[in-house]
Amino acid sequence: MIRSYKDLIVWQKSMDLAEAIYLIIESLPSSENYGIKSQIRRAAVSIPSNIAEGYGRQSSGSYKQFLLIERGSLLELETQIELCVRLKYLDKSSISNLEINVTEGHL
Repeated sequence: MIRSYKDLIVWQKSMDLAEAIYLIIESLPSSENYGIKSQIRRAAVSIPSNIAEGYGRQSSGSYKQFLLIERGSLLELETQIELCVRLKYLDKSSISNLEINVTEGHL
């Protein structure tokens, strides 16, 4: 039974993803503190935040809208991580355990 947004598996997975992202991006150069590092943090935090906010609106229309925003943040995050790999800030093996799965529409 779902009593709270915290009971949603997608919210739980998105929190796990945000936590993993915060740990992984610590290895990025300090020159990126106000660049890609900041962008990645915002996108990662936005995902579970939009799920929670949409759930709290208690309207299926609002909830769907917030899930669309969440999906946009997920795609943004995926792009930023890919850029970090291309710039050689991260290697593929360091991000292989991330649950960034946009093909299913959610985490």
